[in-house]
Amino acid sequence: MTTTQNTQRLCVYSGGFLTEGRLKRILGLAGWDVSVGLPGENDWVGLWGRTRTAWRAEAVAEWRDAPVLTVEDAFLRSVHPARVRPSSPIGLCLDKTGVHFDGSQPSDLEKLLATHALDDTALLNRARHSIDTLKHAHLGKYAATDPTIEPPAPGYVVVIDQTDGDAALMGAGRAEFREMLTYAAEENPGAPILVKAHPETAGGARNGLYDPAQNIDRVTLYDQPISPWRLFDGAIGVYTHSSTLGFEAIFAGHKPRVFGQPFYAGWGLTQDENAPPRRERTLTRAQLFAAAMILYPVWYDPEQDRLCQLEDVLYTLAAQTRAWREDKDGYLALNMKPWKRPHLKRALGREKRLKFRGAAKGRKTVTWGLAPAPPDALRIEDGFLRSQGLGAALNVPVSLVMDHPSLYFDPTVEGKLDRLIANSSALGHGEIERAERLIADIQRHGLTKYNISGDLPDLPAADRTILVVGQVEDDASLLKGATDITTNLELLQHARAENPDAHILWKPHPDVEAGLRNGAVPDSALEGLADHALLNVSPVQALAACDAVWTITSTLGFEALLRRKPVTCLGLPFYAGWGLTTDKAAAPAHRGVNVTLAGLAHACLIGYPRYFHPETGAPISPETAVHLLSKGIDMPPVNKAMAWLRALLP
Repeated sequence: MTTTQNTQRLCVYSGGFLTEGRLKRILGLAGWDVSVGLPGENDWVGLWGRTRTAWRAEAVAEWRDAPVLTVEDAFLRSVHPARVRPSSPIGLCLDKTGVHFDGSQPSDLEKLLATHALDDTALLNRARHSIDTLKHAHLGKYAATDPTIEPPAPGYVVVIDQTDGDAALMGAGRAEFREMLTYAAEENPGAPILVKAHPETAGGARNGLYDPAQNIDRVTLYDQPISPWRLFDGAIGVYTHSSTLGFEAIFAGHKPRVFGQPFYAGWGLTQDENAPPRRERTLTRAQLFAAAMILYPVWYDPEQDRLCQLEDVLYTLAAQTRAWREDKDGYLALNMKPWKRPHLKRALGREKRLKFRGAAKGRKTVTWGLAPAPPDALRIEDGFLRSQGLGAALNVPVSLVMDHPSLYFDPTVEGKLDRLIANSSALGHGEIERAERLIADIQRHGLTKYNISGDLPDLPAADRTILVVGQVEDDASLLKGATDITTNLELLQHARAENPDAHILWKPHPDVEAGLRNGAVPDSALEGLADHALLNVSPVQALAACDAVWTITSTLGFEALLRRKPVTCLGLPFYAGWGLTTDKAAAPAHRGVNVTLAGLAHACLIGYPRYFHPETGAPISPETAVHLLSKGIDMPPVNKAMAWLRALLP
């Protein structure tokens, strides 16, 4: 979506419209000029849902005969409810007809569901793929859930609680909830009944409708922050009045029993007690999702400050949620060099301050690389889309990976990345398409790990050109992943011996070129082995100039795969042993599964790394990281004192 150019004045009478900066910004981008005062001709009145203060706006609208725009949170909001932890919405529902949760009258959403053709294949595929992403990332309206929490033994009934006084209840209260609970008990004799607490109730912010003191047989209040996708897996029935969780249950495969008049009732996907009779159309799950999640809301991208598509919001929310899930207990960081600490504080210390000394006291222990550490320590390294410029030159990374017991460059131990790659065949179509789009974006923007510029020299035409990629010879990737061939000179000799007639381009590692690391091959040794040495040449141009790549374990081999170049590995890099490379070394036992390029890319670029805004440390999606790197974002300046210290210490 793009910013609307022609704005409409929106007169508001609730302070939140003026004080909540994100709310006002989204409205502005959507074409609404939020202001105070009385509406004139062609002006609108804005009100938030059906809150206790909505009467003021309604009275002014009636007095001035002005149309009303009702504003509500979209069906994905934030990691936490705002009442539990202050947060801003990532989308809004802007309705000119009514409000989506009031089934007593039509709304813009109801009109979409009733009259829109909803037959566009591309739209419905987007809906299906977005459902895949929601399930894969365990997202819901409020995403502060823990996918590792195991649900009870299958065979239970879920009754969804709501907060007392919730506008979506439309006047229903505890009596109506007890009646729904009675239905659930009578219709499911002998089955355990779980009353799923609202996140605001579990967080102590608002009371729910269910009273645990009633001590009803077979009924248990369930207030664990379980993923809705895990919760619904073992359920034999779902009961709700009008909760958004009932909407999510539909896409988890249920046909929930609905006692109110939410927007999702009455379309053939629910068992309805009280659906509006005017809703006569039968919809598929994809059609319901397309209207309610793609066509109806206005979605916002905070990093690029723009209106956006649902997919952008899903990826951003997934990044924010993953950061909360992994970081909420805090970290004790051991053996971290001083120049790494500032960006680690920004990236990993947003939930709890990052500690560099003392006892863990419930925190996770982390260390850099393969430095000595306790057995349970997580190990940190740079991700595969790192920065603009070299890490050895202290440029701030936009991605990090954390693994245990070792890291991706250690083929002797099965790690998280190995498992992600091996299990990539189980990814839904939405996640596979996401990986394919990410590959295309990386190709289009010419991105690599370090994104170093440098022009390619004039090269003679050749029948077959091979790029031989050098490495830092004392780097852990080589020390752990190399087998018989362990030096750059041996790599060149082997490549020439097996390709005597090829035109060989030699590309040393940029850290070696810069004189920061070991691994230089003397010019005299290149005679007869390499036809050209590509010095200060960008990896993208080097890859474009070749027909194939030879390496020991370089990440540039992965980047070559992303560009559909054949890759021969003399060692065991993370991308070898999966059927995508020509391997001179035997794959370890935990590899050997053939995967697709998209599956490999999803594991390496989406599932394994985490991405951070280089200036703020805020979690961002890989798609946003690609955008930032492609636009040449201003990186924080290199600390000169730290650079001097880096030159003195190993």
